[in-house]
Amino acid sequence: MTATIPSRLNRAGVLAVISLAVAQTFAHGIEAKAGSAKQAAFDIVHADVKVDAAKHWLEFTMAVSGKAGAVKPKKHGKFTGSDVFSYVWPTKIDPAEVGFDKDAGILALAVTSHPDFDDTPLFNTKGADWHSHWVVLGPDEACGKGALKVKDIPAGSTPKLPKTWPGVPLLIDSPGYAPKFDHHVVSVRVPFDNVNNLAGVAFDGVTAGLRINASAHEPLLCVANVFDVASGDLSLPGKAE
Repeated sequence: MTATIPSRLNRAGVLAVISLAVAQTFAHGIEAKAGSAKQAAFDIVHADVKVDAAKHWLEFTMAVSGKAGAVKPKKHGKFTGSDVFSYVWPTKIDPAEVGFDKDAGILALAVTSHPDFDDTPLFNTKGADWHSHWVVLGPDEACGKGALKVKDIPAGSTPKLPKTWPGVPLLIDSPGYAPKFDHHVVSVRVPFDNVNNLAGVAFDGVTAGLRINASAHEPLLCVANVFDVASGDLSLPGKAE
């Protein structure tokens, strides 16, 4: 017998059903109300970070009310002024855990797409394809009041950088971890030798658009448009388990 959806079930009802299904699938993490973002592909309903101590993995997962990864930036035609769309997990993991200086800023895992440039020189990945980065975030009023940016590397400075740093003047890493998209869900598995030390670490989930500065000078990469925040206030209430 085939079930049918009553015609009176409106969009809010459909989103509520999706939210319930996702919540039942993911036992932990941050649950979010559907309908907070204009585009369903970036409308977060759940964000999670799971610890697999036996296999030394952290698994970052985000579920949206629409099809994850279905929307990418339009090609701008040049590097400056171009857009980056992203699924981001800000964390309280110290940046030193992945090769940056200790206390360098807010370490976040990001899954991004940007058709106007490539930044994974060690891997056969095009910028338009969804791919992963570690980024170190920090506030900068030049990006807007209360806005964040991927932290710049000032000329002449020599910060500690991961081995897979892509050679751009930003605190960014291109480690080559392949994101997986499955209907409403995007996930990334990240290896950590000391993963046991990261149990309980705080995190949040964000979908956002970033933009390359039109002058290609500091700040180079600003968070230009926050689509959705799992917690609603970027308070990082999630705990990796």
